[in-house]
Amino acid sequence: MKVYRLGCLEGQMSMLIFHALAKMGHEALILVSPVHTIVSVGYFQDANKAVDLEYCRKNGISVMRREIGGGTTLLDRNQVFFQFIVRRDNPDFPRRISSLYELIAGPCVETYRQLGVSASFRPVNDVVTEEGRKVSGLGGADIGECVVFVGNIILDFDSREMANILKVPSEKFRDKVHKSLEDNVSSVLKETGTMPPRREVEDLLIRNFAQRLGALEEVNLERDVYEKACDLEKEMMSDDFLFRRRDPADGDEGYMKVKITSGAQVSERSYKAPGGLITVTHIVQGDIISDISISGDFTFYPKDRLSDIEETLVGVRRDISDIEEAISRVYRDLSIESPGVAPLDFAQAICKSD
Repeated sequence: MKVYRLGCLEGQMSMLIFHALAKMGHEALILVSPVHTIVSVGYFQDANKAVDLEYCRKNGISVMRREIGGGTTLLDRNQVFFQFIVRRDNPDFPRRISSLYELIAGPCVETYRQLGVSASFRPVNDVVTEEGRKVSGLGGADIGECVVFVGNIILDFDSREMANILKVPSEKFRDKVHKSLEDNVSSVLKETGTMPPRREVEDLLIRNFAQRLGALEEVNLERDVYEKACDLEKEMMSDDFLFRRRDPADGDEGYMKVKITSGAQVSERSYKAPGGLITVTHIVQGDIISDISISGDFTFYPKDRLSDIEETLVGVRRDISDIEEAISRVYRDLSIESPGVAPLDFAQAICKSD
């Protein structure tokens, strides 16, 4: 398998390369850091609700949506990111997503330990210290004919900037977010008092991945891959892609002209499942769902099938049993996996009391 040791790239390019390789069907391991800070929102998140876009604009921080689930992340040069791409039809890798998470977490855990941080894998997709502080969050998704997994080694973490880029209801709430980040997220520098050279971290990651994947060949980035990434930049850095998740009540101009009759209710609910936060905005006519949008920081495979659940729920009675049954049927028919999030969790999000 190829290894691309890309060093520090422009923020968005540090994300676009793995999308390009996956869409081209190429297996690889990438090690990269962004030279400038960038904010990345998960595939199923609502960017308007997750990110303080005005703060990012004023401070020159780019915001982009990745084709991988999970929550909002702050990427900067004090993190070394590993991005692993494997074809779905490769028989040498586990078929279940949860097993792949464990496989990919292994080199990350081992690298932290070699750097002096006592780390371990905590399902669904976190790497944590002995005291439970998070030092890496793994994410995965299907892109093209491949499955992509990403994670990071945090050399140093700017918890204040992370709190600044999040959309929060008040500055007091932001201060509480900052304190929580300080208490619950850590880094090599925070744990050991030292920050190792980037090259040393990359060497350890390559060695540890090779122990699980077999021989790895370091190569330079090919021109066709770079050109594919440049083509993707036009789409993935566009407002259309960034704001692709929206509430049904926000619809287009035509939708806003539709009269809401007596008995119609527009509501939004959030529910915390083990695998992430689910946010549901829906319109109910009587007790029947007439429109629905699901977003959140969960992971979901295949990622483009979330819309099948939304479509299936239109016309379903707003009853937890009916909704769970309808979603479970889609899960079975489409072989959906969503680590830490079950059909019942979606049903509870929809039916949760105001």
